[in-house]
Amino acid sequence: MRSIYLKELRSFFSSLIGYLVIGVFLLFVGLFMWVFNDTSILDYRYASMDSLFSIAPLLFMLIIPALTMRTFAEEKQKGTLEFLFTKPLKDYQIVLAKYFASFTLVLLALLPTIIYYYSIYQLGFPKGNIDGGAVVGSYIGLCCLSLVFIAIGIFASCITSNQISAFILGAFLCFIFYLSFSYLSSLSIFFGSLDHLVEKIGLEYHYQSISRGKIEFRDLFYFLSLASFFVWLSLVAISKRKWS
Repeated sequence: MRSIYLKELRSFFSSLIGYLVIGVFLLFVGLFMWVFNDTSILDYRYASMDSLFSIAPLLFMLIIPALTMRTFAEEKQKGTLEFLFTKPLKDYQIVLAKYFASFTLVLLALLPTIIYYYSIYQLGFPKGNIDGGAVVGSYIGLCCLSLVFIAIGIFASCITSNQISAFILGAFLCFIFYLSFSYLSSLSIFFGSLDHLVEKIGLEYHYQSISRGKIEFRDLFYFLSLASFFVWLSLVAISKRKWS
């Protein structure tokens, strides 16, 4: 399992994929935080990282499927997936090795944004006038969100043989689970407490809940359960291909 994990990391950084993921993410986050007038903290005049934590999930919906689209689809195209099956590894070890390698890359993309926090901390008046609890909660929320998006992306890569198809399907499923339920809850067909129940099905509700700095077990359980569900679906898809 460790060898596949390291192999995946090496493949990310031996090509442009790893650098593109980190570079594109930091570029867009930096533009939204410091350059664009509507979201720039310099114009907002309030020590907050809300612009980062509001744009990051939208970027993740595109960047993470682009990152995971090659995990199994490329193996199928190159004909190396069958070679993986011959190794003394369980199916879940193969899937989890690729899963954690993708998550490591996402963490590496998030790590440089700590510089933004330090800059805002120094620019605050008085210095340090920033809600540290909300920032920590938002980072935890982004990590939980990435766990789900990676699981969805790997599942999409498992059931397709084309990387572009895996990207489109992964991005579509990420959009469905993150944004669609909040839109559905606003429809007039849902009334009373139904609109709130529909909204709670979506990822956005639980991400916003954690981002307030109040980390509750139900939110963590939701993220881990949904991520585990898509990892299980990936295992089912891999097992069917293995035995076929």
